[in-house]
Amino acid sequence: MANEFWLSDSAWAAIDPLLPKNQPGARRVDDRRVISGIVHVLKSGCRWKDCPAVYGPSTTIYNRFNRWSWRGLWGRIFAELVAQADIPEDLSIDSTAVHAHRSAHGGKGGRKFRPSGVRAVARPPKPVPA
Repeated sequence: MANEFWLSDSAWAAIDPLLPKNQPGARRVDDRRVISGIVHVLKSGCRWKDCPAVYGPSTTIYNRFNRWSWRGLWGRIFAELVAQADIPEDLSIDSTAVHAHRSAHGGKGGRKFRPSGVRAVARPPKPVPA
């Protein structure tokens, strides 16, 4: 697929020492492939079970993301990648996005006539059915 995501060699070299090793359980799926699958799901916004098979089983990808989130591993990974990144001196990030329904112009809906506060207070109370 043309829109697959794969970690670069430099990113993998920074991440690999941070990953847990010698974990108990079944034979471990390649971490680089699984992390690439996790990034693909997060970038594309697809469901975990719709992750392409080239990244491995979707259950493994979700479980690894979930377990590492609980352990705080993602924060350490991102901190390491940022520490090794070449950040330019002049940097500006703007991710402003506003989505509105095509009929979302104008004010609040409802009754067009609204009595002023003075009139609403002066009005006799509505009868309450017994």
